[in-house]
Amino acid sequence: MNLDQHRYSDNLNRQQFLQSINKQTFDLIIIGGGITGAGIALDASARGLDVLLLEQKDFAFGTSSRSTKLIHGGLRYLKQLEFALVAQVGRERAVVHQLAPHLVIPEKLLMPLVKGGSYGRFGTSIGLKVYDLIADVKKEDRRVMLSAEETKEREPLLDENDLEGGGYYAEYRTDDARLTIEIIKKAIEFGAVCLNYAEVTGFEYRDKDISGVKIKDHILDASFTFNADYIVNACGPWVDQVRSKVGPLGEKKLHLTKGVHLVLDYNKLPIQQSLYFDIPDGRMIFAIPRGRITYVGTTDTNYNGDKGKVRAEHADVAYLIDAINETFPSVNLDISDVESTWAGLRPLIHQEGKSPSELSRKDEVFESENGLISIAGGKLTGYRKMAEKIVDLVAKKMKKADKKELKACFTQEIKLGQDAFNNFKEVEIYTQTLIEKLSMTKLEKGTADYLVYNYGKGLEAIIIDIDTSFDEASLILAELKYCLKNELLYSSSDYFNRRSGRLYFNIHTVLKHKKLVHDFLSNHYSWNENQQKQDRDQLEDEITNVLHFKNSKATV
Repeated sequence: MNLDQHRYSDNLNRQQFLQSINKQTFDLIIIGGGITGAGIALDASARGLDVLLLEQKDFAFGTSSRSTKLIHGGLRYLKQLEFALVAQVGRERAVVHQLAPHLVIPEKLLMPLVKGGSYGRFGTSIGLKVYDLIADVKKEDRRVMLSAEETKEREPLLDENDLEGGGYYAEYRTDDARLTIEIIKKAIEFGAVCLNYAEVTGFEYRDKDISGVKIKDHILDASFTFNADYIVNACGPWVDQVRSKVGPLGEKKLHLTKGVHLVLDYNKLPIQQSLYFDIPDGRMIFAIPRGRITYVGTTDTNYNGDKGKVRAEHADVAYLIDAINETFPSVNLDISDVESTWAGLRPLIHQEGKSPSELSRKDEVFESENGLISIAGGKLTGYRKMAEKIVDLVAKKMKKADKKELKACFTQEIKLGQDAFNNFKEVEIYTQTLIEKLSMTKLEKGTADYLVYNYGKGLEAIIIDIDTSFDEASLILAELKYCLKNELLYSSSDYFNRRSGRLYFNIHTVLKHKKLVHDFLSNHYSWNENQQKQDRDQLEDEITNVLHFKNSKATV
């Protein structure tokens, strides 16, 4: 796909394009460019609706770039007896894996069982068995219970003195931001208009019903009004903020909780595979090896701060470091070993008297008297079913109003990515071929995995001019050109964070090449001094956020 065809891939074309669509009435406007909004845009446009998606920042700016980056079934929700939720998202894991096998990677998880831990062997065995059954897990991926010796063999860093055994079961790893971007791109292929940096500032009304939105376009520094028959609010942590613009919230409100993750050099925590382990306070923590790094998370604490600047405090990082050292005593980590962090918000539905970890992860739909449809809650894994629920609701309203009659959802058949892979075996073969091709270059080991898992076969356009002199700077510029042409990239932080993931997983390359990227974009977009400063400040702010814990004065 080439976004030049859509006439809003640079400032001049964007101005002309927005003026042209300003005159039409869309079937559906979606507010929010995270995974939920992206999923709705794809489902709705695939069923034939004229769709406009609006995002105030960059796509996946909020929760959808700051999750644990797992497409998982929520094993711990069995403990809360949320069987329907576990069944739905458990089945969805396999569906999303089939849609994007280069982005949703099979990941076996080891769950160590320790003396005095939250989970005993019998309860874990039954729980994982039920998990497999209700999630319809394939026979070859079903759980295996391990002895203490077998568990220690799979993960030598575990403390054998406390080890009683383990459970071994299947999940999937992803990059949440890349998944969101690919869904956005696919929605555009089906005709949706998807705009980042387009903030909804108010609503238009026809009589008492909402008929449109007012936006501030931050790329053009201009205002526009767009009309639609139906408007959906899928703003994640900002859902209530948008709801409050059209009326009182009522009894049901969001309850925001913060989840923190930290990133370590793999050599600091050289685990042999992904783990899901419990710690003394009864919480469960993930540790996931990913190329040159290992990342660990997550926390679960109430949050009432700035939703646009969520960050890890010193106490959050110390908590996770203590959890790691408790489980893997030989690594003896210190906060100084942490390379970077990320922190995101879970937009959960408030339930009186429940702690953050006890709150349901179910999604819920709200409808205001003047027609705004809002959706909140849910999990990354369930984005497709959440989208189906919303588009089915819109379809029902359209049928009642004698407008279009829509076909049923078929996003389970829509592959994601350019020239999509059919299965993960193809991904593995393709990656091996790429490893051989890149061996002639100056690129570091692991680059092939990074490129395939980020861009799929779209990487062919990135390495088209590859030769023996091709190095890290060459790769970054090639990626940048690809993203400018195909992925509605407007800033340095768009690239370093939500397109490449380097801000979290390879921050050294951000610090080393930030001027290279900024200068290229400045030239490409002909930025004035103020725009150049804005781009530099935005990236520096994001760098400061991921390193904030180093300067935090919080006591532990």
